[in-house]
Amino acid sequence: MLTVDFARLPIGPGVRLLDLGCGGGRHAFEALRRGADVIAFDMDQAELDSVAAMFVAMDKAGEVPPGATGETVQGTALDMPFEDGSFDRVIAAEVLEHIPDDMAAMRELFRVLKPGGTAAITVPSFLPERVCWALDEDYHTAPGGHVRIYTLAELSAKLKSTGFEIGPHHHAHGLHAPYWWIKCAVGVNNDDHPLTKAYHELLVWDIMKRPAATRIAEALLNPIIGKSVVLYVRKP
Repeated sequence: MLTVDFARLPIGPGVRLLDLGCGGGRHAFEALRRGADVIAFDMDQAELDSVAAMFVAMDKAGEVPPGATGETVQGTALDMPFEDGSFDRVIAAEVLEHIPDDMAAMRELFRVLKPGGTAAITVPSFLPERVCWALDEDYHTAPGGHVRIYTLAELSAKLKSTGFEIGPHHHAHGLHAPYWWIKCAVGVNNDDHPLTKAYHELLVWDIMKRPAATRIAEALLNPIIGKSVVLYVRKP
């Protein structure tokens, strides 16, 4: 399940990409399939071990184009172990809302991106996120949870003040917002609730089968209740 639109963030052979806060590696895997040299970067070594294992499995399965590479690096977004201008592209998907000093992370992102390079920044959309916060305090008070709710205007202003040129944006995962509202309504950690389980099964079916009906429904819902907003920026 990709949040970033790779048509808006072109990736291909010879492109060096940083997946900042890669988590389970969904965007890193897609970039590697497209032939990029990928660095999957995260604080969680367990996540990185899983991503590294998948990189190996992808290579064995013939999913990695010749010359493309996938590597994992552990560290913090506030002090990345990379030289200035190291990357042609950066993806930071659902990361900044976790970081108290988000401006410091934005400055680091700007530093490691090459001049002329582009980045895709995704955060939870304001309205769906605000509903989650209102329904269940545990949603945002758990250790490592979300520390802020961005408006698109705030996110754009902060990135612009860092030095980025602001580009287009879109919303994603309109079908996922109701799932999180249900989770928060019944208890965000109550994964066994019948409503939670039923909606989760629907999402898994949608991801696996991608039927036309749900694709159309999500396209209509994205601008209204898309769970994530994706903003594309450029370093001059």
